[in-house]
Amino acid sequence: MQYNNSYNNPYGQQQPQDLFPSLWSSQEELQKATTACLARVFMKMFAGLLVTAAVSFGIYQTPGAMEYLIANPFLALGMMIVQLVVVMVLSFRVHKMNPAVSNFMFFLYAILTGVTLSFIFISYEIGVIFQAFAIAAMMFLAMAIYGTITHRDLTGLGSICFMGLIGIIIVSIVGIFVGFSDIIYTIINYVAVLIFVGLTAYHTQRIKNQLAQANEANQEEAIRKISVMGALSLYLSFINLFLRILSILGRRR
Repeated sequence: MQYNNSYNNPYGQQQPQDLFPSLWSSQEELQKATTACLARVFMKMFAGLLVTAAVSFGIYQTPGAMEYLIANPFLALGMMIVQLVVVMVLSFRVHKMNPAVSNFMFFLYAILTGVTLSFIFISYEIGVIFQAFAIAAMMFLAMAIYGTITHRDLTGLGSICFMGLIGIIIVSIVGIFVGFSDIIYTIINYVAVLIFVGLTAYHTQRIKNQLAQANEANQEEAIRKISVMGALSLYLSFINLFLRILSILGRRR
């Protein structure tokens, strides 16, 4: 079934005669699918965060494991490389993966992140960690709700945030070799917080747009594939938002 090109712009005025892609027969059906997809995304993301927190705190509470990681820094580096590979594989192959495989890779990433994040427990006080998590959670929730309900196109915001993210990465790499003052590091962290807040809203809206334009074989397949990448994108936004806020609070103390 062919459909009107005006549908590609979900923020334009939808007329009753507008047609839908063959996957969705009506606006009501698309709305139900969007609600189901977002629910699955946030449940999967939350489960991933629980796994990461459990692994991270479990390693911290196991002196032998913590000492082993500290004594073998290249192991942590290797895990980071594996994390990058997992993200790349999911990004390029999720549409061809078996559901069990894509979910396994998502939770594998959550486990590896838990291992690498275990070091925060020896770098920051428990109270500061929980405070940073609470602040990140409230900011994330607010922007996720905004990305869900807003009718404003956030594509431009997403592009700006991605460019800003690249800039932050470059500056951070330079800082490793040059060394910046605490003031510069604090400014970088505040800018990064704004970037990940913006990316949270953008990724949430992008999930809705991807589902609206999905062309998979059936509705369940579309929801499954989009929910995996959506959960991963929001998971990454939350983790990075949390780490930046933690760094700001830690430097203040």
